[in-house]
Amino acid sequence: MKPATLRHGMNLWPPFLFSGIHVASISPDWRHARVELRMRPWNRNYVKTHFGGSLFAMADPFWMLLLMHRLGRDYYVWDQSGAIDFVKPGRGTVATTFTVGDALLEEIRAATADGAKYLHWFENEVLDADGEVVARVRKQVYVRRKPERRPAQGAAPAG
Repeated sequence: MKPATLRHGMNLWPPFLFSGIHVASISPDWRHARVELRMRPWNRNYVKTHFGGSLFAMADPFWMLLLMHRLGRDYYVWDQSGAIDFVKPGRGTVATTFTVGDALLEEIRAATADGAKYLHWFENEVLDADGEVVARVRKQVYVRRKPERRPAQGAAPAG
């Protein structure tokens, strides 16, 4: 799937669409994503600030998605754990970014080369329009290299 196709699909996906979550960009090489949460009358909490669940949801799937596409089909990639710290009330449009660099990919490939699992904590900040931190989101992602497929017993080798 192309990043632009995923971005458009996620922007139409009801949990994001009705929460005011907007995937602003996913880079063509899957290295970077930017997500915004726009304030709407239906996504405010009782005190007229961003609902905490929406702040967490805007950051929820992106580390896993970027890693899945950057590592390729030879790896299992799953969300393992998550946490959020609310720093200040969020109002207006807030945003967060995700970047998966080459050094991290090499670290993961090296750690999983023998089939071992690898757990990595990511952290990103949700910022308001003034660049002030509204929340810090932590996600732990599980990665394991898939076992090599072996031909079934009695099956002729491919070739």
